[in-house]
Amino acid sequence: MPEPQKPADSYPPPLTPPPPPRNRRSHNWSSVALPHTEAIIEFPQIIIILIFLILIIILILIIIIIHKIPCVFPLIQRSQQRRRNLSVFVALICSSVIHLFNARHRTCTGGGSSDVRADRPVRAEARECHGDKSVSFLLVAGKDITFVAKVDSSNLLRKPTMKWLKGKWLDLGSKAGKHLQFKESYDRNTKIYTYEMSIIKVVDGDAGGYRCEVTSKDKCDSCTFDVSVQAVQEEQQDNILEAFKRSGDAGEDAGDLDFSALLKKREKKQEEVKEEVDVWEILKEAKPCDYEKIAFEYGITDLRGMLKRLKKMKKVEPKKSDAFLRKLDPAYSVDKGKKIQLSVEVADPNAPIKWLKNGQEIKPSAKYVFESVGNKRTLTINKCNLSDDAAYECVVGEEKCFTEVFVKEPPVTITKLLDDVHTVVGEKVEFEVEVSEEGANVRWMKDGFELNRDTAGSKYRFKKDGKRHILIINEATKEDIGMYHVFTNGGESKAELEVEDKELEVLQSIADLTVKAAEQAVFKCEVSDEKVTGKWFKDGVEVQPSNRIKMTHIGRTHKLTIDEVKPSDAGDYTFVPDGYALSLSAKLNFLGEIKIDYVPRQEASKQKYPFWRLPSKPLSSHYLPMKDPPKIHLDTSSTGNKNTITVVAGNKLRLDVEITGEPAPTVCWMKGDTEVTEAEGRVRIETRKTLSSFVIEGAEKEDEGFYSITVTNPAGEDKAELFVKIVDVPNPPENVKCTSVGEDSATITWDPPSFDGGVPIKGYLMERKKVGSSRWTKLNFDVYESTTYEAKKMIEGVLYEMRVFAVNGIGISQPSGNSKPFMPIAPTSEPTRLTVDDVTDTTCALKWRPPEKIGAGGIDGYIIEYCKEGSDQWVQANEEPVGKNQYRVKGLPVGEKMLFRVVAVNIAGRSPPATLSQAVTIREIMENPKIRVPRNLRSKLITLVGEKVNLVIPFQGKPRPVVTWFKDGVPLEDKTVGIRTSGVDTILFIRSAERTHSGKYTLSVQIENMSDSADIHIQVVEKPGPPIAVQVTEVWGFNAALEWKPPKDDGNCDIIGYAIQKADMKTKEWFTVYEHNRRPSCTVSDLVMGNEYSFRVYAENICGLSDEPGVSKNTAIITKTGLAYNPPPFKEKDITSSPKFTAPLVDRSVVAGYTTAISCAVRGYPKPKIIWMKNNMIIGEDPKYLMQNKQGVLTLNIRKPSMFDGGRYSCRAINDLGEDEVQCKLEVRGTPPELHFLYYHSLKVVSESAAWTRIAGPFQMADAATGANSAPSLCHHVN
Repeated sequence: MPEPQKPADSYPPPLTPPPPPRNRRSHNWSSVALPHTEAIIEFPQIIIILIFLILIIILILIIIIIHKIPCVFPLIQRSQQRRRNLSVFVALICSSVIHLFNARHRTCTGGGSSDVRADRPVRAEARECHGDKSVSFLLVAGKDITFVAKVDSSNLLRKPTMKWLKGKWLDLGSKAGKHLQFKESYDRNTKIYTYEMSIIKVVDGDAGGYRCEVTSKDKCDSCTFDVSVQAVQEEQQDNILEAFKRSGDAGEDAGDLDFSALLKKREKKQEEVKEEVDVWEILKEAKPCDYEKIAFEYGITDLRGMLKRLKKMKKVEPKKSDAFLRKLDPAYSVDKGKKIQLSVEVADPNAPIKWLKNGQEIKPSAKYVFESVGNKRTLTINKCNLSDDAAYECVVGEEKCFTEVFVKEPPVTITKLLDDVHTVVGEKVEFEVEVSEEGANVRWMKDGFELNRDTAGSKYRFKKDGKRHILIINEATKEDIGMYHVFTNGGESKAELEVEDKELEVLQSIADLTVKAAEQAVFKCEVSDEKVTGKWFKDGVEVQPSNRIKMTHIGRTHKLTIDEVKPSDAGDYTFVPDGYALSLSAKLNFLGEIKIDYVPRQEASKQKYPFWRLPSKPLSSHYLPMKDPPKIHLDTSSTGNKNTITVVAGNKLRLDVEITGEPAPTVCWMKGDTEVTEAEGRVRIETRKTLSSFVIEGAEKEDEGFYSITVTNPAGEDKAELFVKIVDVPNPPENVKCTSVGEDSATITWDPPSFDGGVPIKGYLMERKKVGSSRWTKLNFDVYESTTYEAKKMIEGVLYEMRVFAVNGIGISQPSGNSKPFMPIAPTSEPTRLTVDDVTDTTCALKWRPPEKIGAGGIDGYIIEYCKEGSDQWVQANEEPVGKNQYRVKGLPVGEKMLFRVVAVNIAGRSPPATLSQAVTIREIMENPKIRVPRNLRSKLITLVGEKVNLVIPFQGKPRPVVTWFKDGVPLEDKTVGIRTSGVDTILFIRSAERTHSGKYTLSVQIENMSDSADIHIQVVEKPGPPIAVQVTEVWGFNAALEWKPPKDDGNCDIIGYAIQKADMKTKEWFTVYEHNRRPSCTVSDLVMGNEYSFRVYAENICGLSDEPGVSKNTAIITKTGLAYNPPPFKEKDITSSPKFTAPLVDRSVVAGYTTAISCAVRGYPKPKIIWMKNNMIIGEDPKYLMQNKQGVLTLNIRKPSMFDGGRYSCRAINDLGEDEVQCKLEVRGTPPELHFLYYHSLKVVSESAAWTRIAGPFQMADAATGANSAPSLCHHVN
């Protein structure tokens, strides 16, 4: 059976067609035996389908009878549990039948494929899978398997994208976890990407069809394979419902419900009977400092919940204390950087009290503050950090109370985002990000793939500098183009990298040469970049330097010099610059003497020699047939050392050796003194006519050694020797131990591995974890070369373990054994970054950073000491420790060279000193004055009237320079302008800017005869005034011409335009005609004939339009040309009249509840007064009535009238000349009970002369012409 991971080119092409596509849904029924008979194949498929359908129907009827007829199965009817079990069993039989049909169908269609059993962990490798070719694997449940896919990226511009799929669409990348694990790596030498998918503890749910797809732009390839799972034989479970569980034991990564497990025999596991232990009784008797250890031992993960429960248990059984009135709480929680207070109340106010941290007494300091008020005792912890996460005790006499403090770390945010980078090939690229916390862990990703020590290789480097994290790409290539992301637990940032090809210009190309024997040949070329290196090739083979051949590179010039030229030196020479798709070629012609011995044509024709190979000596009369001695053409130049081949353990070696000779030579391979003759197997020889191949499948350490190949024929013999070197990952390091500890650090040492894998050790990788925890933390991402490592950033008082990995050129070793547990605790280290900030004639200012390692006692302060150079008598400069990170030492002798050092002081004592590396000369340092004008002040500063002006201008210079401000060349004495000056900057501020503050301000800084100055222009602006002298200069047709003059007040800035508006003298409404008109004149068009227009103009500057417009003095009247109208004299007409109704009120009959209205019309001048009356009573402001008067039409609206609103209504109009009155009768009827509005839409009008009316009874139809009523049948008018 062929192995699935063999390359396609290792075997001859198959003679049979490829199998049809596999069934997408695969089932594993390992306990059902499927006999293979040829008779089934002969049945038509339709008959088989009908048989299975009949079986399914019978099973369904059985289920119905079981549930519906109690008398058939009385026992089952009495037990609901048995009924459910039987139903499940019947359903499983249905599934078995379906699976059996699928199996027969696959047998009939020939869809089966060869399986590969995996009774032990399998590493399947898939290469060159094309089309529908599929490989099958038969795995054993509970084992591990790894699938490997290799992608050749030599012709790809970018990194390919790999996806592992199950079925048609399920992307397994989203299921990564404990059960499914993915890994990828890249070999820079072979440019091959290796992708691995590992299935940990195979379960039944892993069976099915899989597919791996690789894409890169428009290129795509895929490989498919099937996985079948064979379960371990176990006894059937007693309770069949217990088999309904999710496949796998991977927790959240578990598969679907596995029904096939019901058909498998499973063994009963005899659980060991463990003695029950009451953990809470153990915790109640233990100390708080042992809580964490006990929790890990008994599997308790919720520590806070554990403490809360212990607290409640203690409340249930309180113990009276003679020393404490109130004890400490069981636990406290505080954010990192905040302070926390622990308080107790004691019975005796005079009793002494002690505070302990992890069993060690705490002394009062700036970090730990003790307070005593009455019976209350308080411990305040300032600026809590991870080292304060510990157990605390309060001791009064012989009694103690305990508590635990938990320090919570805030999320790490990104304070400085990534910037996009644009570079060329070969340049160094750095992505820098700054986070909020020092020592925070960040995660780098490129195009969705994480960059870490496993995938980065030597191309990427990761650097940490305090809060800064830097990703370094040593030599950028086209493959590095993409989007880079950085993630923290509180934010993310991204940036894009663009890489372009570096353009290389050829200044001088190489030329063809023709030389004679023993002469010198020199090829010379010149390129634009001095840093560019290159290689020389002769006929495609790289030229190697020797005593006769020399290659030089001086600046931009590259030379190839060949001394004493020989005929073999003739050929094509090419220079190829490294990193560029460019080559320079020339030809070397050899000019030598040609000697040809004359041979008669007939004699020469009898010889076997061609005419161009005639010998110089006479030939023998007895000619023998031509024989060519054998020759071995072995090329091992690409393997490094000459005749040495290096192979990674587990890989395949195939060495093809070309052989020539006439007659065909005999080939013999030897390993040492043993001949290799196998034609098959792991180590074998494959021989062809002119080619002999030496193959090693899965190289092992035993395959290393000297090999030789010998070829012989009657003409001679040739032999070549080579050495095969097998390399592997190294063994784990040995003897890992902790040699010393600090407060948050420890020094770890180890011995190199006993076997380096045949490749030199590059370095080591370290990991650590807390004792009792299963989570290992990586300590370094870059390879660490030494065998001594200082692990930092650990928590004081916590037990840790360490382990080490060895790294060589092949990979990473297995982890070493765990070191013995150790606990970090130590005093404070020395202060860091001690520098000189300032020096005068008698003083020196120093500044420094806090120590990297701070002990349990924190830092109480710093002590500064100094001494003269060459002396060891240190003098303390400060009597009390200073809390700040800077100090100025005073009273120093002028001109002396002094040394300074700083010591951190805490409860543990003095730290090692931080000393300046060089002595400081106590003398004033002269520094030329220099003004640093901010970028926004280098151009004119424009501000509005009334706004604030605040200019901060930094400068430098020593000693402190004299600062002077000028305005327009005159010293600034304006009291409304404030000036404040410090040693490093000066501030000019104006609380409320005015236009008088505009001008040029000059800042001058001077030190003795040296000075520097800078000009700042300030312009205070406001809105302009209105334009003046606005007038209409000309009117023609429907157009009017306007002119005006600029405003007298331009607001202290240029006028940028005008806004023109027009208004009709009748309506007085203004409309904008033009906006941003630049000229002081315009023409207004499209005016309406017969109208008179007025115009107004607003001025505009950068502040906006003027508050007041300029109005035209005259107007524009648009008249019709050639038409003069002489209106007759107006004669006023008397239009006064008494009120008179032109339309009377009409009697109405309305339905109660429906709003109605009565109306009439009246005329009269002056406008008459209207009075509405009901039954001769005036209707007042009753909200039920609404009275309207629109142009003499009078309307009385009655809102929802009732039966009481019926009566006689009248309307009276009165003015000074008289009055008039009209009346009507309003009848209000109740709603008839027979009326149904549902019929409205169904009624149909018989004729135009008829109309429907509504009375107290049913519908009646009244003829409009005769007025007669009729009651036709309703059905006549229904559609």
